[in-house]
Amino acid sequence: MIPLEMMPPLMFGGLVVFMLVGFPVAFSLLAVGLFFGFIAIAQGFFGVPFLQAVPQRIFGSVLANDLLLAIPFFTFMGAVLEKCRLAEDMLDSMGRLFGGVRGGLGYSVIIVGFILGAITGTVAAQVIAMAMISLPVMMRYGYHMRYATGVLAASGTITQLVPPSLVLVVLADQLKTPTAAADVGSMYLGAWGPSLVQIGLFALYTFILSRVKPQWLPPAPQNELGPRGWALWKQCLQGIVPAAVLIFMVLGTMMLGVATPTESGAMGALGAVILAALRHPEFNGRDKIFFRIGMAALAAAALLGAFVEGAKPVVQGALAVLYVCVAWIVIRASQIKPLRDLIVLSYQSTMRLTAMVVFILIGSTCFSVVFQGVDGGLWVEHLFNGIPGGWIGFLLVVNLFVFFLAFFLDFFEIAFIVVPMLAPVAQKVLAPQLEPLMGSPEAAASAALVWFGVMLCVNMQTSFMHPPFGFALFYLRGVAPKEVKSSDIYWGALPWVGLQMLMVLLVAALPQTVTAFLDRGTGGKVESGDLHIEQPAAPESLPAQKQDDEQQPELNFSQPEEEKKK
Repeated sequence: MIPLEMMPPLMFGGLVVFMLVGFPVAFSLLAVGLFFGFIAIAQGFFGVPFLQAVPQRIFGSVLANDLLLAIPFFTFMGAVLEKCRLAEDMLDSMGRLFGGVRGGLGYSVIIVGFILGAITGTVAAQVIAMAMISLPVMMRYGYHMRYATGVLAASGTITQLVPPSLVLVVLADQLKTPTAAADVGSMYLGAWGPSLVQIGLFALYTFILSRVKPQWLPPAPQNELGPRGWALWKQCLQGIVPAAVLIFMVLGTMMLGVATPTESGAMGALGAVILAALRHPEFNGRDKIFFRIGMAALAAAALLGAFVEGAKPVVQGALAVLYVCVAWIVIRASQIKPLRDLIVLSYQSTMRLTAMVVFILIGSTCFSVVFQGVDGGLWVEHLFNGIPGGWIGFLLVVNLFVFFLAFFLDFFEIAFIVVPMLAPVAQKVLAPQLEPLMGSPEAAASAALVWFGVMLCVNMQTSFMHPPFGFALFYLRGVAPKEVKSSDIYWGALPWVGLQMLMVLLVAALPQTVTAFLDRGTGGKVESGDLHIEQPAAPESLPAQKQDDEQQPELNFSQPEEEKKK
């Protein structure tokens, strides 16, 4: 007979054992959940009908969740842009713009990493692309190897924090309680402050290092920087302006309330295809005429709709012209074989990532339902409520715990396993600290989840950076020349991991960096996937039975602990 209070730690320990053996995480979650679910039924902790919550929550909160549709769109957008050589052109122009300054190549890598992070959202693609382009140049100009490898890896992982990061989408889906939620728009607004501060920290570290050890970051020779003046600025703008337009299509429409995250992701995917087509040499003059007509129609529709009353038919006509031009560009992209191959490869990588996310979500759903059914939520709450130091102690222990888990787990696995357990405790502990800033308990509850989620996002960046298991270091090792030592890659990563942990402390100590752009006085709403189904009351004429057999579970898909027997 296993006591009820021992079931949650045994479930968590069993999951760790499965993953140490090397079994896939999705199936480890599913196996542990079902195994302990059968044990709980045999010991009478809940009845067989309680497990109805598993398939119903999978269909209600996973497969029918509109928010998760944004993941394949953002993934496809990043895959297309990674393969269309946008990063190469931006790094080349930025490198020549800043190359004459001591540490200038480091500044260019940081800035381009931030811009690419706002339009791709893929760490692997970003690290590989920037390393292949910039590392040989930095080696030729005499940059110290540890700095060169560290800045490339760190600037690639910033994409985890910069909107429209996939991590923020996943965390927004997982950070929900019965009374509050961290929606995607709020997560994006909250992440802008820390992402800008982190870029500033990276640049400040580069500046200090260029003064303390100037031989590590020498300026590039002036005769190798190419033409200066307007020609160089024009080349920079040719890379930055299309990227800025795409960022506005994705983030601007969402933050202005024009589009949902899924709709903005779809626009971003379409915009990435159009941008890839425009950059291809086989996209000829006639095709570019269609593009210019489409842009003129879009501008006319926007101006007429904003300033002219009764211009709805003209606006609809302009939008129809825009749709025709977009259709022409997409058809031409499908006719150009290199572009068609690029799109097919992007589809394949998108499918692999999306399938992985869905399978992990299904496994984590089974695990979390059974975990909450054996009082796992209360166990976690009591575990963290007993920490000395109040909310400061809570944040310290949680961040150290996530930092340790990041040595072994991917951010998807941490988000789907750990975050749902901690969200109710985080809201309870952190909301009182934000009430003076937010103006109402409801707004403070939602802001607490956003603050907590952004803090975890900053922390989970380190899962790609810290030796010896950081994936960004593996990607860098795979594309770096043979003369680059692995020890230089690992030692070079440590200062940047320290900067990321400093950023965690800043976000924890200064919640205003997250809450500055959030709405005051209004709370987030529990949205898609939060289905509530209650069983009808049993007729009074039925004979009295044991409570386990008498009461059907109340299925609450946003908070499974309420499904447990009372």
